[in-house]
Amino acid sequence: MIDTGSSEQIWVTALGELQIQVNKSNYRTWLAKTIGVSYQNERFVIGVPNTFVAEYLDKNQRSLIENVLTGLLRHEVQVQFQVCTKEPNAPSSYSNREKTAPPQQARFPLFNPKYTFDSFVVGSCNQLAYDAALQVAQNLGHSDNPLFIYGGAGLGKTHLLQAIGHTALTQKAHVLYVSAEQFTNEFINAIRDKKTREFREKYRSADVLLVDDIQFFSGKEQTAENFFHTFDQLHNANRQIAITSGCSPQALSLLPDRLRSRFEGGLVTDVQAPDFETRLAILQAKSDQKGVNISADVLEFIAQQIQQNIRALEGSLNRVVAYARLLKSTVTPELAAQALEDIADKRAPTIAITPGLLIERVADSFRLTAIDLKSRKRDKETVLARQVAMYLMKQETDCSLTHIGKELGDRDHHIVSQAYKKIASDITTDAGLRDKILGIKQGLYPTNY
Repeated sequence: MIDTGSSEQIWVTALGELQIQVNKSNYRTWLAKTIGVSYQNERFVIGVPNTFVAEYLDKNQRSLIENVLTGLLRHEVQVQFQVCTKEPNAPSSYSNREKTAPPQQARFPLFNPKYTFDSFVVGSCNQLAYDAALQVAQNLGHSDNPLFIYGGAGLGKTHLLQAIGHTALTQKAHVLYVSAEQFTNEFINAIRDKKTREFREKYRSADVLLVDDIQFFSGKEQTAENFFHTFDQLHNANRQIAITSGCSPQALSLLPDRLRSRFEGGLVTDVQAPDFETRLAILQAKSDQKGVNISADVLEFIAQQIQQNIRALEGSLNRVVAYARLLKSTVTPELAAQALEDIADKRAPTIAITPGLLIERVADSFRLTAIDLKSRKRDKETVLARQVAMYLMKQETDCSLTHIGKELGDRDHHIVSQAYKKIASDITTDAGLRDKILGIKQGLYPTNY
């Protein structure tokens, strides 16, 4: 029987699943600093750090969170978001929260202390990327420059990028680590505040520039242009540049050609989905990091069930551990099966999930064409198909809302956001629509349904 009075542990368990269902940046921004406050009379109160987070979660993630809690507690749950100053529990919470850097490190990038080369589990899926990153870190500016690492979500790209940063700091290099989204926001603020000179000086003075999720620049012409000049100045001065992306340089069709050619001029390497042996080694390493003793048969069960990515593996491990605590039980394969019964997706795509592929599959399902979805047609069937395509592109790729809008006829990101919310809501009540979307997913992951 679950201890329903333990709201903090219930929420930690829920976070294990939410970590799988939302992308990395959304989890860090909106969920990582939340806590379970109370649970009574089917109302679950979630503590958030400020009203901005509360409003965002209420508008954008309420239905997902309620579904997760309902599945966990086995009955309908309503959530309420409450501003709470209490800090989330430290590492024992198993929710993959990042540590705050000590004051003396404030001038350095805020790296995750776990993301080092020593903690990276190497397998056939990522050996080349690991070797390339290590070579770059040990020969800053004199090895492969730039280093471009691409691959699907949750496969270790950010881990390798930050590992380069950790090693570079030991060499007393001036390191800047930034997500492409953060770079964009800083650039916009610099224009607004008339501080573009300070912005350029900040980034062009780095010895090592590490940029995560470069695909976010797609469709942002001014930002991409500014980054191009920053890139050139650093590269010409033999300063090291390393970049991660959700797709290869050739697939970044919305970036300027000359910027993509710069990426291709260095070393381009990918990370792939881990095989069973690598998944098992990752789980063993994660359980050691968390200080929990889990038997090999349980880890093997999780490794067999979760094939999607490394983040999903860790999220599932978090959920199993937290579930055992809720039940005050030993972790066994049977308990793991119970904890994962409604989330183990076993997804192991045999093809790359790209926006173009999703548009084609949705068009086929609705007996339309890709041109129809990108057109200005407004009949009911075409509009629905277009919204489903937007929903699936946000669910199955790391593309930004702006990128998704560009792929579907240069539509505004607000339209994409509204479409996503509409479909996410409709599939909870419309069984036909839910089955259609499931059918499309079955075609993407044929061995897992």
